[in-house]
Amino acid sequence: SIPIAKQLASIKALGKGSDLEKAFATAALVYNNSVDPEGKLSKAETKSLLQTQFRHFIQGQENKPKYQEIISALDEELENKLDFEDFMILLVSLTLMSDLLQEIKNVKTTK
Repeated sequence: SIPIAKQLASIKALGKGSDLEKAFATAALVYNNSVDPEGKLSKAETKSLLQTQFRHFIQGQENKPKYQEIISALDEELENKLDFEDFMILLVSLTLMSDLLQEIKNVKTTK
């Protein structure tokens, strides 16, 4: 499989894209590289992606009730699959509860 960075570099419109545009394009590419032929993501694959591609955001969240609720939902009804919109909502939800978000907020933006 082609690395995400190389796939991202091949998108001409993003050649001069903003950091935010590239971030969302990366999320879309990660999603697209993992979907089934119907363009959806199984819940098992979603959990795997979270553990491999989003591990620093979910690290330490295991005891939080909201995190447990989200992961439980992925364990139930395995035949249901996530579309891109659901996947992005999941990422945003996990980001908002993440301890890493506070660290990000504390990053100095000036010298």
